[in-house]
Amino acid sequence: MSQSPVVLGLDFGGTKIAMMVCEPNGDRLASSTVAAVGELGARASFDRGIEAARALLADAAGGRGLAAVGVSTFGIPFEDRVELAPAISGWDQLAFGRELRAAFPGTQVIMATDAKAAALAEVRWGALAGCDPAVYLNLGTGLSAAIMAGGQVLNGRNGAAGEIGYNLREVQDVGVPLAARVPLEDMISGQALARRAASHHAHGQPVPAGEVFEASRDDVDLDRLVTDFVNELAFHVVNLAICVNPVRIAVGGGLVRSWDRLQPGLEHALSAGVPFPPELVAAKFPSDAPLIGAVALAVDAAHTGAAAQPGSDGGDPVTFPPITISEGLPS
Repeated sequence: MSQSPVVLGLDFGGTKIAMMVCEPNGDRLASSTVAAVGELGARASFDRGIEAARALLADAAGGRGLAAVGVSTFGIPFEDRVELAPAISGWDQLAFGRELRAAFPGTQVIMATDAKAAALAEVRWGALAGCDPAVYLNLGTGLSAAIMAGGQVLNGRNGAAGEIGYNLREVQDVGVPLAARVPLEDMISGQALARRAASHHAHGQPVPAGEVFEASRDDVDLDRLVTDFVNELAFHVVNLAICVNPVRIAVGGGLVRSWDRLQPGLEHALSAGVPFPPELVAAKFPSDAPLIGAVALAVDAAHTGAAAQPGSDGGDPVTFPPITISEGLPS
């Protein structure tokens, strides 16, 4: 008797590429992570992820078929490009959907932005379960958010809802084209913090954001930098909370490892500045939510035979039908 096919979740990040092979019900069979090698360019990074995913499938699936692939990425994925994807040079020029379908021929491929996939994971199995509306704040290499309401991810006309990394930073930015101003993500993100801390390094080299937070406990200049970082982030989170009026905001991404430095400033700002302050929590899957969301997309596709693709056509909000997930996913 032949075994049922498996599903694959694949998350392309700015610094790492993560993948997970699961049973059709979500039981994890195997997972792996490789460096994104973004410094080598988009083609090298994409090919590295595909090669690693195929190797994981070969090891974990034992010749079983592949029912569906769920893929999350920084930026907004389309069949012929990825919009708003500055983390790796040339990523915006990849024919993302077509490349994925060529890599996994005959298999359903479902795409989403990393924040929207992460929001799906947190709403379905994590810190945002039962919260409507809810906000997922992705604070990692880049900066973005996803809004969930009525069981849907708010997609936006061009798939760009929640891309707060492009927010104006000050009144003087009004009317200034994007190319002529500094967007929020260039100042408030893991990558930005590492770059800003470089002036404190003996050789002017970027310092990983996590190390900046840790070192700031004993370094007055870095402490001031971190405080300014949290305050500017809080300014935008407060405005987002006022706009959406969420039940809860969950914060995920690599910088959540420094939650003890982030939480007090964000929580105080929300309590003081929002008429009806939401609860603020760390995500249940702070580092893996985009990957787990990608698995959810693949599982949905395997169960229903089709699934909507967030950001693929700039159309309607995306509805994710409920499924029962087993205990195999990370906790």
